[in-house]
Amino acid sequence: MDTTKKQNNPVYSHSDSSKVNLSDDEWKKILPKDIYYVARQKGTERPWTSPFETSKEVGTYYCAVCGNPLFKSDTKFESGCGWPSFYEPISKESIIYLEDHSYGMERTEVECGRCHSHLGHVFNDGPPPTGLRYCINGVVLDFEKAKDAEKKYNEAKKNS
Repeated sequence: MDTTKKQNNPVYSHSDSSKVNLSDDEWKKILPKDIYYVARQKGTERPWTSPFETSKEVGTYYCAVCGNPLFKSDTKFESGCGWPSFYEPISKESIIYLEDHSYGMERTEVECGRCHSHLGHVFNDGPPPTGLRYCINGVVLDFEKAKDAEKKYNEAKKNS
């Protein structure tokens, strides 16, 4: 996981599910420019630039803005679109769906269910079992390997 994304970010948490509502000025102060551009200005990273696009590691993908759990790696698949693709979010609360009519297209935008950051779009051309393709900007994702998470859990358990 890239810890530089969490510096000076008081709302980043993998366990806090409370909704986050910060002003645009507050987000500008705590987010790196590349994340701010995609997450808060609904930008798009260039295709094929995310290391998550071809990653096969086992673990969990989180919102890089607030730490909200979004996708498990076993729902990730190679779509060939140039961005990390998943067929199902972790939970119904992980994602918010919005109509998107920008650029003369009819699409469904997906935002983080906790902080309302732009993640990408969902399309109806994915694999079974859902038939959906969540096309997500890699810059707004953090990743934690399953073994790292287990290690942290066991260490916390020992200390309690």
